[in-house]
Amino acid sequence: QVQLVESGGGLVQPGGSLRLSCAASGSIFSDNAMAWYRQAPGKQRELVASILVRGHTGYADSVKGRFTISRDNAKNTVYLQMNSLKPEDTAVYYCNLVQRFTNYWGQGTQVTVSS
Repeated sequence: QVQLVESGGGLVQPGGSLRLSCAASGSIFSDNAMAWYRQAPGKQRELVASILVRGHTGYADSVKGRFTISRDNAKNTVYLQMNSLKPEDTAVYYCNLVQRFTNYWGQGTQVTVSS
């Protein structure tokens, strides 16, 4: 079993920054991928950024150049640095870990971008 605990959400003004963290615990295998998804009210959950254990990353077009995903394999932790935040980034952000064909999800953390 795997547990994911997110932190770092909150309220920020447009143009501001936030850093999300997600710590994984339990039966973590070395061959996994971690990612951040988000879901805004009335919209489907969407992939924001992903990172493989060796560091290869991918981003949604809407966040390229503004968000950076990183991970600390020793701590089984993934981060999402979000800069130049826009009101349309407002959503619940979920941490995801995939290993051995199984998806695990965190409980979500709210990010609100508003003046």
